[in-house]
Amino acid sequence: MMCLVAGPAVAVPPEVVIDPGGAPPEVLQSITEAVGAITRLAVDQDVREVSRLRRRAWDAARSALNTEGYFSPVVTMDVDEDPLGGEFWEITIEPGPRTRVHSAELSFVGSIAQPRYEARRQMLKDSWALKPGMFFINSQWGDAKSELLDQTSRQDFYFARLDRTRATIRPELSQADLDVKVNSGPQVNMGELHILGLKRVPESLIRRYVQYTPGDPYDQDKLDAWQEALQSTTFFRGAFVTLKDESDGALASSKEDVDLPVQVRVTEAPARRAGVSLGADSDHGVRVEGLYRQNVVFGQPVWIETGVGVDNKRQRAFFDVHLPPTTSGWQDSVGLLYDHSDIEGVENSRTGLGWKRTRSWKAGGGSRVDYEVQWGGLIAYDKTQISGAYNYEVPSWAATWQWLRRDVDAKYDPREGNLIDIGLGVGTTLDTGEPFYRSRLRAQQWWPVGRRDVLTVRAEVGKVWSDTDRLPQDFSFRTGGSRTVRGYRYQSIGLARGDAVMGAPALAVAGIEYTHYFTDLLGGSLFIDAGDAAASFGQMDWHIGYGAGLAVRTPAGPFFVDLAWGQKDRHLRLHFSLGIAF
Repeated sequence: MMCLVAGPAVAVPPEVVIDPGGAPPEVLQSITEAVGAITRLAVDQDVREVSRLRRRAWDAARSALNTEGYFSPVVTMDVDEDPLGGEFWEITIEPGPRTRVHSAELSFVGSIAQPRYEARRQMLKDSWALKPGMFFINSQWGDAKSELLDQTSRQDFYFARLDRTRATIRPELSQADLDVKVNSGPQVNMGELHILGLKRVPESLIRRYVQYTPGDPYDQDKLDAWQEALQSTTFFRGAFVTLKDESDGALASSKEDVDLPVQVRVTEAPARRAGVSLGADSDHGVRVEGLYRQNVVFGQPVWIETGVGVDNKRQRAFFDVHLPPTTSGWQDSVGLLYDHSDIEGVENSRTGLGWKRTRSWKAGGGSRVDYEVQWGGLIAYDKTQISGAYNYEVPSWAATWQWLRRDVDAKYDPREGNLIDIGLGVGTTLDTGEPFYRSRLRAQQWWPVGRRDVLTVRAEVGKVWSDTDRLPQDFSFRTGGSRTVRGYRYQSIGLARGDAVMGAPALAVAGIEYTHYFTDLLGGSLFIDAGDAAASFGQMDWHIGYGAGLAVRTPAGPFFVDLAWGQKDRHLRLHFSLGIAF
């Protein structure tokens, strides 16, 4: 004989409707999240436990209102049985008046209370975020206290703390009186420099960036700047700059000024690195590159980089010496270069000695905008053979300047934002002194459409002025290919000379593309490109290409496969490339 014993019934999560009663949307969201956290607990709970959850949900709604500044609300919960099982909760809110800050009293003890810091105290009071008349919201109260402590402790007062923080709420008056007491502790100065972790990198590199005189007042902004400068070099995998306090807090109550050592702890990057990469795209075909890099050469804080790259259109070898960044962020390098290319009937060999100076920085105020500036100088000897036309050799020097402004939501896969790129160049032939000049402007804009899609518009113009027919090939313009005008061969649009296509003095390119992502990784696109490189803007005969493609998101940026029809050539061509051309 079998006996079945019924266990407690399992509860079904209740359905909840909230009537906010005039509470603003952000308050309703806070209540919804708080009550939702309670109702989710009903899953797999005993029915008897659900009755307790009702009280907890009511308490959660009131607590959520309190955190948003409503301290005298009326919360009503009506419970009905659902015919299909479970319960139906209707929560009605009468929020009442919202509490405002009536007064905010900030007091200071410790060294900051001295007369010499009167301006500092006034600055802290003026910058206090939660001022009288503002709504008293719990999260803003917490943020205001954190910001006050951070502003106090970032300079001079390393041991600063909040001795008292109190908010007195008067629900009947809808008023909050705030009282905050800041204990700055002693003034802290920066003492001796202690460096840990160096093996190969000379100590002089650390002292290149960490510059101060022992006894200077502590400044966290300086420590952060030194740390960022060290981390920006290639010599370290990690760098940390802090004050060293081994007193277990005993110095925090000192009445006299305190000196704390500045400690720099680093982890060096590998001394040498070598690698080989294999790639392919529709413009260059299969590409093989080899690279060797070495940090610290003959005990000096420099790094060298040498490598070769080979594809079916270009062969390149280089040797570069990179200096450590300056204290203002400029990075300098000098190098030797050999470059050979054979593209559209123009074979060019170049040997050169160059110098480059670059700097990158972020805009202030937490902006996502960043900038890059690059200066360059090159002395080169070019040998150019134009198939079916003529050959020439030219020694030259050139100086270039490039400025880039980038404002995008994601650097390697943007959906929203823009970039502007400006380039200028000037040079002369060394044997005859004939000058040449170049300017270029490139811009691109991204607009998000819906949750996944993106519309992209891009444009580029360039112009060369020259008194010589022996212009170095990198100073003139050709276009066509995967990143320019699709539907045409790589750099096949330019001036026709003999059996070749050579660089032209004027360039104009534009394109528009719409990409629809079927999933977060895979998308399809439609596009139209147009452009030409000609003797002048007035002589341009636009080459138009249009088609469709696939886009696959990868960690290195989108991988594009495009099928484009070149209207002028009447050819269908496949283009594929990886990443965004920044």
